[in-house]
Amino acid sequence: MPVICVAVVCALLCAFAYTPYRNRPRPHARIVLPDIDPAMMVDLLVAALQGGASIPRALEALDDSLAYQAEPAGLRPVAQFLLMGADWDTAWEQVDQRLDGLKDALEPAWVDGAAPVPLLQRAAESYRASRSRRSREAAEKLGARLVLPLGVCFLPAFVAIGIVPVIVATGFSLFG
Repeated sequence: MPVICVAVVCALLCAFAYTPYRNRPRPHARIVLPDIDPAMMVDLLVAALQGGASIPRALEALDDSLAYQAEPAGLRPVAQFLLMGADWDTAWEQVDQRLDGLKDALEPAWVDGAAPVPLLQRAAESYRASRSRRSREAAEKLGARLVLPLGVCFLPAFVAIGIVPVIVATGFSLFG
């Protein structure tokens, strides 16, 4: 009798585990991609400008392409302020400070009428150079931080595997 009870309980547990309720698809969570690289943003802006878009239209297109982010870039209001005749600095007041490089690269093009593409390409190179510099600095810090843990782990192993057998073999040959 107890064997039958155990079998029935196991059968009920297995049936519950494979019910349609458990296999029902779950609603999809909102996908949040990581922050986009500023150099990539500048490259997208260059592509829009080379395609014939004006600076405000290129900023709107860039804002549309970044719409998936949890924090929007806020470039659409900048474009609208510029189209309404606002001052350059006034239009960029509400934008995140991470985009100051983009603002500084586009300012001569908007204010003085300079070609924006070479300015933006230099800004992208600057972003990439600073990212490369930060990566090298982080790698150097990591190398310095790994010295102590590696020493603590490998020194006892070296002593146990390399030095102790030599001392034991030398002791046996001298005393035995």
